[in-house]
Amino acid sequence: MQTVNAVITGVGGYVPDYILTNDEISKMVDTTDEWIMGRIGIKERRILREEGLGTSYMARKAAKQLMQRTQTNPDDIDLVIVATTTPDYRLPSTSSILCDKLKLKNAFAFDVQAVCSGFLYALETGANFIRSGRYKKIIVIGADKMSSITNYTDRATCPIFADGAAAFMLEPTTENIGIMDSVLKTDGKGLPFLHIKAGGSVCASSYYTLDNHLHYVYQEGRTVFKYAVANMSDACEALIARNNLSKEDIDWVIPHQANQRIISAVTQRLEVPTEKVMVNIERYGNTSAGTLPLCIWDFENKLKKGDNLIFTAFGAGFAWGAVYVKWGYDGSHSSQQTD
Repeated sequence: MQTVNAVITGVGGYVPDYILTNDEISKMVDTTDEWIMGRIGIKERRILREEGLGTSYMARKAAKQLMQRTQTNPDDIDLVIVATTTPDYRLPSTSSILCDKLKLKNAFAFDVQAVCSGFLYALETGANFIRSGRYKKIIVIGADKMSSITNYTDRATCPIFADGAAAFMLEPTTENIGIMDSVLKTDGKGLPFLHIKAGGSVCASSYYTLDNHLHYVYQEGRTVFKYAVANMSDACEALIARNNLSKEDIDWVIPHQANQRIISAVTQRLEVPTEKVMVNIERYGNTSAGTLPLCIWDFENKLKKGDNLIFTAFGAGFAWGAVYVKWGYDGSHSSQQTD
């Protein structure tokens, strides 16, 4: 009996039109373009500013483009998984909103929350639904409106975050391609260093939490940097060793776009040439669960069928990991339709 695996058959993406530059941020807080570029590596970031639009809007745009590019009938979609930390509402799920907006009549849907590692977790989850043999077309989306939880009076965090979304189509294959393996970890040690203090069941929203800006991302950057570099590198090394790959076998490394210094440190530890590393942080900033699929959306035309890709991310929790993907199609031949 042939083994069924999940392969990525298409990608769609969306970033808002509005560009927030370092010059604009320097008017909000005490910082400069030179400081931001030297410490973080971000030149500009996209922000969803329109009133009444949230994460589901960007996710819908990405999924609609994906369905157009893959010529997929909405009735054929079995499942939608959205990785997000910024859902439209506490309930219902953002993915359920997409089922309505995209007119998906035969799909079920749920959200995954693992912050910046969310897309890795969602990708492996979707792959396992395909491997079960019961599902044929699954949309996996990474989407975050990080501007909604960013304090624009905090010079340490406001230059980092941005908004965006991208989506993958997963389908069955019996070829030796697809989502080959993963190393996913969570240790829970990261709570003091990266969190949002209020808005959950431990510290519910109140006038006090609003007045004291407790609904925004809090981060101790040095600690997060140290753990991110070590754990992302270790996860990639473990994945490479387990699959008997050499460094030369790796065609692309796709790291979470959190900080250019983190990306560079991980790349150096893995001894992978910089030209094999996908980086778009300078233009898009940190879109949390959106960064990994947005990289593929950006670099799709460089990918060839059979390319070995290593995705890796690190986020609050701490939660981190790496996923090994053998790419499923020639990206230069993909449709470039947009909605």
